[in-house]
Amino acid sequence: MIGLSSYAGVMESLMNSAEEQQPSSPLTNSWSKIQESSKNQKPKGVGGFVLVHAGAGYHSESKAKEYKHVCKRACQRAVDQLKAGALAVEAVAAALVELEDSPFTNAGMGSNLNLSGEIECDASIMDGKSLHFGAVGAISGIKNPVLVANRLLSEAQKGKLSAGRIPPCFLVGRGAHDWAVSHGIPPCPSEKMATKFSLSAYKRNKRKMELAEKMDTGHNQTKKRRQSSENENGSGCLDTVGAVVVDLEGNVAAAVSSGGLAMKHPGRVGQAAHYGCGCWAENACNMNPYSTAVSTSGCGEHLIRTMLARECSAAMQSEDAHQALLEAMQNKFISSPFLTSEDRVLGGVIVLRCCRCVEPQPSQNIQGILVEFLWSHTTESMCVGYMSAQDSKAKTHISRLPPGTVPGQSLAIEGGVCRLMGVVD
Repeated sequence: MIGLSSYAGVMESLMNSAEEQQPSSPLTNSWSKIQESSKNQKPKGVGGFVLVHAGAGYHSESKAKEYKHVCKRACQRAVDQLKAGALAVEAVAAALVELEDSPFTNAGMGSNLNLSGEIECDASIMDGKSLHFGAVGAISGIKNPVLVANRLLSEAQKGKLSAGRIPPCFLVGRGAHDWAVSHGIPPCPSEKMATKFSLSAYKRNKRKMELAEKMDTGHNQTKKRRQSSENENGSGCLDTVGAVVVDLEGNVAAAVSSGGLAMKHPGRVGQAAHYGCGCWAENACNMNPYSTAVSTSGCGEHLIRTMLARECSAAMQSEDAHQALLEAMQNKFISSPFLTSEDRVLGGVIVLRCCRCVEPQPSQNIQGILVEFLWSHTTESMCVGYMSAQDSKAKTHISRLPPGTVPGQSLAIEGGVCRLMGVVD
């Protein structure tokens, strides 16, 4: 496990690259620096920050360029929305669409195929301002599942249906597909969502399964073969993709999307659709001084049984963000009493938390928001990208466990700090 001394070094280097100027003073002292900086440049009227991930699992060096490129595009899509005046929930949905459209991610296009050779996707989204949540599970024939989840969220915000019926926030299977089409989301034949890579992976995994079923093997041999398959099949190891966003008003949002585990049973729903497991977003309130947003990735069953997204969000209310995330990943995930039967606990999270900078002399126009962004994983690697609306381009990074550490039994944790400022109309 990476200790705090190692984390501090990474934190410092990323703080220097996240923005040209970084806050070195406590939150209560940061406002004066923002005022000084604003005298020399005209603040923008919009702003925000986005952090995305392309799955926690195994990212081969040969495809590192593709993983980073899709993260950059997802960040840019979200920032374009923020610059156009969109709130956090719309910006995070835009980032997810880009991640789903990439053939290199296990979400939307190019998703893993299930046992029946079909694609079934999960996705969810949460708005920290309204606390509304929308999700779809095991949905087929929809190119961008996150759009269905987002539409469920927005429809629920309109209030009750006719005859006082409660609008749904979570739909699965055929019902989710039909609801999406009836609300203007175009269908996409499942066969068009498969790629050459996902089809070849399916055929390879199917042959392995058939061979395994013919062989009379003991428990240890089966275990070794399963672990070998996981290491060889990088696509199968990659799971959920996701994003977290904060806009200049301080609203946060989180989203997640997944094609699920390779060769999963038809109808299986992973953490990407489960409340409190795949994503979480919550604006600051009287009880919570920080706004927080979380998106998870990894083995869905492990993330469901620990409700990791909500656990990490709650932990972020502590004073020291990286210490809180370190303890949450260790105590609530790796050493969770709900996973004592597991020899390897596989997952990852991206987290942001933010609060407004304190202003000694209140102004109606200028705002400052301090954002801390973090990621942690117990898998071999995790690909992330991040960008503020004040940046010219996104930054990407493939985080890897230190050499010699065991995936599922140790963790990596990194992050940085970003300061947002601007004029609000």
